Amino acid sequence: MLDIYTMILAGGRGERLLPLTQHRAKPAVPFGGKYRIIDVTLSNCLNSGLRKIAVLIQYKSHSLDRHIRRGWSIFNPELGEFIFSIPPQQRISAEWYRGTADAVHQNLFLLEQERPKFLLVLAGDHLYKMNYADMLRFMQETEADAVVGALEWPVEEARQFGVLGVDASNRVTRFEEKPANPFHLPENPTHAFISMGIYLFRTDHLYEELRKDSEMATAHDFGKNIIPNMIQNNKKVFAYNFEDKNKKQVKYWRDIGTLDAYYEANMDLVGVDPHLNLYDEAWPIRTYQGQYPPAKFVFADDFTGGRRGMALDSIVSGGCIISGSLVQNCVLSPNVRIEPHAEVRDSVIMENVKIGERSRIRRAIIDKGVVIPPDTTIGHDLEHDSQRFSVTEDGVVVVTQDSPRK
Repeated sequence: MLDIYTMILAGGRGERLLPLTQHRAKPAVPFGGKYRIIDVTLSNCLNSGLRKIAVLIQYKSHSLDRHIRRGWSIFNPELGEFIFSIPPQQRISAEWYRGTADAVHQNLFLLEQERPKFLLVLAGDHLYKMNYADMLRFMQETEADAVVGALEWPVEEARQFGVLGVDASNRVTRFEEKPANPFHLPENPTHAFISMGIYLFRTDHLYEELRKDSEMATAHDFGKNIIPNMIQNNKKVFAYNFEDKNKKQVKYWRDIGTLDAYYEANMDLVGVDPHLNLYDEAWPIRTYQGQYPPAKFVFADDFTGGRRGMALDSIVSGGCIISGSLVQNCVLSPNVRIEPHAEVRDSVIMENVKIGERSRIRRAIIDKGVVIPPDTTIGHDLEHDSQRFSVTEDGVVVVTQDSPRK
C-alpha cells in the first residue's frame, strides 16, 4: 500500500446541497452528529493502510482545510506518511480545476516527486466502507492498467450514474455517463454496473492520458473522457465489484448530493438497525474530537405540564443539554442546547444550535450556530416555512444563519 498515492477530490461547488454549502465545501458538511462527510472516505484510507494522501480542495475550502489540520494530522512525515490539503497551484495554467481529471493533471508534480506505482482517485463526498487493498489486489491479479470501483444497481435506476459495460471477466468494454438506456450485466439483465467514482491507475499509463486530455476540448473528466479513451486505446480497464466492509446484508454506498439524500442518510443512523454501521470497532470512522463535556438531560417532573428532558431514538453528541424538552428521532451535533418545553422531532441539528422554549421543530435541518427564538414553529406549516427558509422537494425545512427568522 506504500506504493499508492491517494488523491481525494473535494473541490466541487456542491450546489445541490445549498444552503448548507453556502459557506463550506460539501465534504466539510457535518454528518452523523460528530463527523464531517469526508471523514468516511478518510477513514477508509486509514483502515486500508494508505499513508500518502492529498485532498484536492477548491471552493470555500477554509472549513475543510481546518478540519483536516485539526483532526487528521496523525501521520509521521519521517516515515514518508502525510495528508495535505492542496488548493489549485496554477502551475500548468491560470485556471481552476475544470474537471476531475484536470484536478489530478494540475497536481502531477506531486506524483513526480513521489514516483508511486499506483494512483488512487476518490471522491470526498460519498458514504461507504471499502478496503482499497482488495482493489489493489484485484488490479494485480488481472494485470489491469486501470480499475473502476463498481456497484451492482437496478437497470431502471442506473441512468443517473456512469454505467460500465463489462465482459464475463469484468473487463470494461464501454463506459457511458448517464446513458438513456443503461447496459446490463452479462449474466443479470435486471442489474447494471454503476461507477462509484473510485479509480485506481498504474501511474505510468496515466501520465500520457492526462496530458493528451488537457490539450483537447473535453470535460476533463475521468468518467466522460479518461476511462473511455483508455478503453478505446485498448488499455486493460477492469471493473472491481464493490466488497462492502459495512457488514450488512445489503451493500451500502450513498452519494448524498441532494438535501433530501443528506437528510435520509442522517435519519438512517437513528434506526434500531441502521444501514451504515458507525459502531464497528474493526472498521472505525474517526474525526476531530472537540473537548466537550458529556451530554446532559435535566428535569424529570412527573406532574402534568412539568418539564422532562428526554431524547428517544436519537444520536446525542457531547456538550448537548436537553433541558426539560423532548427530542425524538434526531441527530444532534455537539454543544446543542434545547430549552424547556420544546419539542424537536425527525431533525438534524448541527453544532452550537440553541432552540428556545416552547419551540416545535419537525423534519428540519438546522445549520451550525443558529439560534431559534422561543415559541418558534418549524416544519408544521410548509407553506409558511417556504417564505422564510429553504424547503426541499420532500418537505424538509433547512434553516441557516442567513435565513430570516420572521
